[in-house]
Amino acid sequence: MHVRVNGVRLFFDVEGASLVPDGPAMRQKPTLLMLHGGPGADHSIYKPDYSALAEVAQIVYLDHRGNGRSEDGPKEAWTLAQWGDDVRAFCDALGIENPIVLGASFGGMVALAYATRHPAHPAKLILISTEAAGGSHREQRVALFQRFGGPEVGALARRRFFEVQGHDAASLEAWRRLALPHYFRTPRHPDVARRAVSRPEVLQWFTRPGGESRTFDLLPDLQRIRCPTLVMGGEDDPIHPIESQAELAGALPAHLVQFERFADCRHAVVPDAPERAFAVIRDFIERR
Repeated sequence: MHVRVNGVRLFFDVEGASLVPDGPAMRQKPTLLMLHGGPGADHSIYKPDYSALAEVAQIVYLDHRGNGRSEDGPKEAWTLAQWGDDVRAFCDALGIENPIVLGASFGGMVALAYATRHPAHPAKLILISTEAAGGSHREQRVALFQRFGGPEVGALARRRFFEVQGHDAASLEAWRRLALPHYFRTPRHPDVARRAVSRPEVLQWFTRPGGESRTFDLLPDLQRIRCPTLVMGGEDDPIHPIESQAELAGALPAHLVQFERFADCRHAVVPDAPERAFAVIRDFIERR
């Protein structure tokens, strides 16, 4: 399905009913809005794993502008601010009020942009394997990639995080082939990548020299967030080291944040520790 938002058609999908029979009444489940990682991926990376949450929430999957099955719009609008504003406008277009917004990796950055720009809108935030400031903790990233992938992957990480080179199409292909497998302790099924609608041009734009992936800093704005926020991070995450996730959690209002660290997990705590991860998420969604 598509809906026009801020001048572009955004693709979305819905899993589960909002209203469900409950004895003599209809009970309304909360809306869980899923913001995928990347950039350059799509919502399909959440399927079918996150279907496990359909019992406690209606799930709405969204492809960001320029990603997946959504329209591009101008490249100049591929920014965290615009992606965050799109989330609010998307909810307005569909009549979604006070959603629980879950963002993983890049999706978490979009969730933070949305929540700091529209702090009264979300009911709750769930941030998985993400960060609030780009370009930080680079030595830890290189060290972790070298630890998991050896000297070749370590050298590739150093070029990516420290040098101007390393962001052209060939370098991104080498990164996907050599470094991406080390994002996860539990290998992803190859069909996950085969199903995804890949948009590498968005990743190149976001990570280009001087691009927003290295320059954004939302840390000073995090005190504007007003809703309960769950932060989940892997202790061995090589792309967003646990130090950056602790920095994020520490900058949020202390009375709102719940920070869960996952030992022996890398960039995606759900594939690496699904039982605990989903238990934590379910408890957070259902908590009043």
